[in-house]
Amino acid sequence: MAHDNLAPVLALIQKHWGYSALRPLQAEAMTAVLQGRDSFLVVPTGAGKSLCFQAPAMERGGTTVVVSPLIALMKDQVDGLRACGIPAVQLDSSLLPEEKRSYAQDLLQGAIRLLYVSPERLVSEEFCQFLKRVGVHTFAIDEAHCISHWGHDFRPEYRQLGKLKDIFPQAAIHAYTATATERVREDIVKQLGLRNPVILVGSFDRPNLSYRVVPRVDKEAQVLEMLERHKNEAGIIYCLRRKDVDEVSADLQAKGVNCKPYHAGLSQEDRKSAQDAFSQEQCNIIVATIAFGMGIDRSNIRFILHANMPKSVEHYQQETGRAGRDGLEAECVLLHSGEDIQMWKWICQKSVEENKVPPDFLANMMRHLNDMDAYARGSVCRHRALVNYFGQKYEADNCAACDLCLGDTEPVPDAVVIAQKILSCVARVQERFGINHVISVLRGENSERIQTLNHDKLTTYGLLKEHDKKDLRDWIYQLIGQDALRKEGDEYPILKLTEVAWEVMRKLRAVRLVRPLRAALRQSRADLAAWEGVDRGLFEELRQFRKKLADARGFPPYVIMSDATLRELAQQRPSNVARLKFIRGIGEAKLREMGEAILKIIVLYCKENQIPMDVAWTSKAARPAKVKQHVTGAKARAFDLFREKADLEDVQHQLNRSHGTIIQYLCDYIRRERPDDISLYVPKDIYDKIAAAIREVGSGQLKPIFVTLEEKVPYDQIRLVVEHLRV
Repeated sequence: MAHDNLAPVLALIQKHWGYSALRPLQAEAMTAVLQGRDSFLVVPTGAGKSLCFQAPAMERGGTTVVVSPLIALMKDQVDGLRACGIPAVQLDSSLLPEEKRSYAQDLLQGAIRLLYVSPERLVSEEFCQFLKRVGVHTFAIDEAHCISHWGHDFRPEYRQLGKLKDIFPQAAIHAYTATATERVREDIVKQLGLRNPVILVGSFDRPNLSYRVVPRVDKEAQVLEMLERHKNEAGIIYCLRRKDVDEVSADLQAKGVNCKPYHAGLSQEDRKSAQDAFSQEQCNIIVATIAFGMGIDRSNIRFILHANMPKSVEHYQQETGRAGRDGLEAECVLLHSGEDIQMWKWICQKSVEENKVPPDFLANMMRHLNDMDAYARGSVCRHRALVNYFGQKYEADNCAACDLCLGDTEPVPDAVVIAQKILSCVARVQERFGINHVISVLRGENSERIQTLNHDKLTTYGLLKEHDKKDLRDWIYQLIGQDALRKEGDEYPILKLTEVAWEVMRKLRAVRLVRPLRAALRQSRADLAAWEGVDRGLFEELRQFRKKLADARGFPPYVIMSDATLRELAQQRPSNVARLKFIRGIGEAKLREMGEAILKIIVLYCKENQIPMDVAWTSKAARPAKVKQHVTGAKARAFDLFREKADLEDVQHQLNRSHGTIIQYLCDYIRRERPDDISLYVPKDIYDKIAAAIREVGSGQLKPIFVTLEEKVPYDQIRLVVEHLRV
């Protein structure tokens, strides 16, 4: 899709949200909304899904109805929109009758652009008639994965949204979620009845998150170690059971840690109190079951600790996705034990029996559990494993942001020999048994079943008796992760050999087996770059200012300004309003309301501490180092066309990609190939003007360059020159 019609939307985004550039797929998603086409967007948490329907709503006019599952989540969204000067309301059970009447009148008069409601309210007959009077023609369904029973968080009330197309046949429906496998995506499209939808699936990778899986050996000590690494920072500790939540939170409170428990067994008042305290930054630590998370929009969560294994990879992706929503670094640690999967299987079995659900639900739950256990035990880069799970490829050789790539593990001696023995055992039992039986044979166990099957006579019987069950289980899952083994079947999966397995046994291919290394944890790339150039003292003063302002207005602090905005302020330290306008996240409304107060803090701090202001941050150390990736697919074809001196229009036509995507490919090409000349894409006279502007204001932000050039040079050309000068 072309982005030419987005200029008015971009102007609105700059005005209200203070952003001068879009993230991947936002332009395509916004274009679908503006064109009134059904659409489905899948991008990870923190990738800017909400902006994809919020900004077009301001441009199109009329009222966009947003479906959201929780009152707290709606409130955070509406508060954030109002802080940006956008007319938005929520209709829910917490409102007083006079408030509902006032909002209804505003809606009928066309004064509201975004209306947030629950799925239950939306499909009620009376409310639908009201929306018809309002003239609603656009619906945005947030957390759309809840509509699919193949997903990890199916909610019956969401299933009713399939009626929308019948009730509002001319309306466009837009679905948004952070986690959906291909099967779940297909089910969502079917259940909502989307017509010829624009389907956009972004990268599932969250490069600012570091992932670690650590054996759970002393939960209390490991929790305290995590808190020590993240002093005065926000985090969530997830536990499996309510009992675990109560025990962990009580232990921490006894040690003076300001934390709150959260689970479905608490009263609604206690849950709301804990959630409000966390949102308002009165408490930084929440200990919770998976009941906590979806209603939280706090953007500056710096760590997620799973004290127990989640029940699916989708849950893990979504729960870890609560961290680092502001784009800054965050750490995600999973304490893993084989006990967890057994506990989860018991819980799932009991739930199915008590609720009398169809048998295929149990099989689906078991498949999700086994996939999660395989992830935890694997030896493949965590970023790669997550991306691959959702059907995408991860091309970097080293993510520099997980335990396996950062060196928190060590290689197992004689890994290839051990692997060959495991694979040989699977072959000897004729690929008819599961993991537990193969382990029993390898360890030489004298069970009745082994004797009945005569498996104590196999040549592989007792071959690895010196290793315990946990290690063997880990190594089998690592072999599954390296495609040497595969599991077949849902309820009682059996091990099967692959072509890779035979190559390993014939010594034609090597495999990697690892085990945890108890050593100081290495920092990820995002950790190393996160505070480069940021004055921490100034950041803290700005954070306190934000907190006071938020308390006075009754908003969560991150609604006022994100940590990313505060760090940029403490890094660039603008001295006047003109410079302050360049900071990402400060639009006209915030500039008008708090600009002078922010500048006063910065000027006084810099004067007292004798540090420079108006820093044009261009240091390469401030940007995470990029791993050189192997280029494939459409990008590889684009690189070939750039080498052949094809112009942008020709490349776009041949690849059938949007203009924005082609520009991104060209930026990547310039960064990787380092061409001497880019005059085919930026005429020399324009190049020289841009270069002069960069010398004047730096290349840390594009908008100062754009303004210096009197807003006459397109952003695309500025981006290309910035990339060319960097290399």
